[in-house]
Amino acid sequence: MRVVFVDANPTLSSVSERLFAGSGIDLTINRQPDITPAEFPKVLEGAGIAIIDHTALPMEIARRCPALRHVVFLGTGARSYMDPDALAAELGITVHTIKGYGDTAVAETAIALMWACAKSTPMMDREMRDGRWVRTEGVQLTGKTLGLVGFGGIAAEVARIASGSGMRVVAWNRSPKSQAGVSFLPLERVLAESDVLSLHLLLTDETRGLLDAGRLAAMKPGAILVNTARGALVDEAAMIAALKSGHLRAAGLDVFNIEPMPAGHELTTLPNVVLSAHSAFRTPEANDNLIGAALAHCRAALRTAVPV
Repeated sequence: MRVVFVDANPTLSSVSERLFAGSGIDLTINRQPDITPAEFPKVLEGAGIAIIDHTALPMEIARRCPALRHVVFLGTGARSYMDPDALAAELGITVHTIKGYGDTAVAETAIALMWACAKSTPMMDREMRDGRWVRTEGVQLTGKTLGLVGFGGIAAEVARIASGSGMRVVAWNRSPKSQAGVSFLPLERVLAESDVLSLHLLLTDETRGLLDAGRLAAMKPGAILVNTARGALVDEAAMIAALKSGHLRAAGLDVFNIEPMPAGHELTTLPNVVLSAHSAFRTPEANDNLIGAALAHCRAALRTAVPV
């Protein structure tokens, strides 16, 4: 069964070549990170396994890939790019996701965004580069409360780092969780008590728009919002309004409703927003973890493969 990495960027191409070498797996690397779904049938001709980074796989395209039996999605949020249930039910295609590969990398980015917002460092950097000496008053985070909405592996790493810097950590999760040093509270209390709120939820029908205008209004005045999960967890228009009014001191965002972010987007005009290009997970360590897990999924799929 042939394996095709359909949308490999240069970095993941190199990692895949290195980790798959000597594996005995027939891997084709399509070095086309900007591939369109319409091009999938040709690239996947005869392939039983597709490795997909972050390109959509619509049902009508999957129907044109008759040999396809497995999709290895390089991340956790496959539902943002395809319908795993429909693929399985209608076409017999199993979608595999990869969890935990970048927990530390994403957690460090969430912490970095939090500190950048608290100290207004990016804004002062921009002003100084333009020849202006603009000084701001930052927020001291030691002793402040960090609220985590969702508590998986990334949030656990954020809690570890934040606790070490002297912050009180509270959290809400949809199912019961426990961790030393973390107080689990109802969502309303997390919103009301947090000086910094960091989102760590998968995007589902239930979580889409979870942080709506009402919940943003319920946050502690002057709080900082950090989102390294999915942009659609937040009502973007309501967030922008809260940033403009000062109800939110700042926001540190690595994810957005539309990616890449369109030029001239309103978020780029706000001085109290720190932006990064959905890159929290991009470290050499995380890349090795990611492709190593993809290799493991391919091996498992090949062991159970039934000839078509």
